Amino acid sequence: MSVHSEIKKVTTETLRKMKFDKEKITMLTAYDFTTAKMVDAGGIDAVLIGDSAANVMAGFETTLPITLDQMIYHAQSVVRGTDRALVVADLPFGTYQSNPEKALESAVRMMKEGGAHAVKIEGGKEISKSIKKIINAGIPVMGHLGLTPQSIYKFGTYKVRAKEEAEAEKLISDAQLLEELGCFSIVLEKIPAELAKKVTESISIPTIGIGAGAHCDGQVLVYHDMVGMNQGFSPKFLRRYLDLYTEITGAVAQYVKDVKNVDFPNEKESY
Repeated sequence: MSVHSEIKKVTTETLRKMKFDKEKITMLTAYDFTTAKMVDAGGIDAVLIGDSAANVMAGFETTLPITLDQMIYHAQSVVRGTDRALVVADLPFGTYQSNPEKALESAVRMMKEGGAHAVKIEGGKEISKSIKKIINAGIPVMGHLGLTPQSIYKFGTYKVRAKEEAEAEKLISDAQLLEELGCFSIVLEKIPAELAKKVTESISIPTIGIGAGAHCDGQVLVYHDMVGMNQGFSPKFLRRYLDLYTEITGAVAQYVKDVKNVDFPNEKESY
């Protein structure tokens, strides 16, 4: 058993130490109290309240529609269900890109009202002033490079990023800049494994990969994908640990049958 599994409360400093000790960091998304309780009880190091809530909780095609108020609501729910894990919340699209003052205001609301322990924002040099402003206010920031879903209309595709040399070089320099600015960690999404290895070795803060190979300091997956609740989403990087879609639809079908056949409730289930 690792020393970190004995830690009562995971902090940003814990993640830094895990990188130094070469212990892999584990992260999963959660958007509600019940899921947060289960994920935390399973021993996860960090919980991400991702703006992917727009997709898996609200059924939107992209992450763009979700609002800061909605993200704060999800954060409040998750924080109430988490005892040990570090809770990181995404700042949604449009709440930090336009100017540093707005970025700080959004981050402060997420910490004060949402109760998150840190915020995550997408991008590198383009948003460096916003990152600096948030960090200077004492709010921990997790960066996010590679495939940044809030920029999906700029990319036009969810394909692997930074395959070309110019984009790969920018990604490495962005990662180094994020470390200089004071970010405590960086998510690397859908980039070649070798590039992720290069980035991970070039900075002293932890990298957490999703579709970025095994060389990152940790891994993150969307909870609903990992437990097999989503059937239509099967990217190469996803490993399903359960098939909950089949289990749940089967249970619902059985419940329907039992009620129709007056098998539920039986005498023992009645007062």
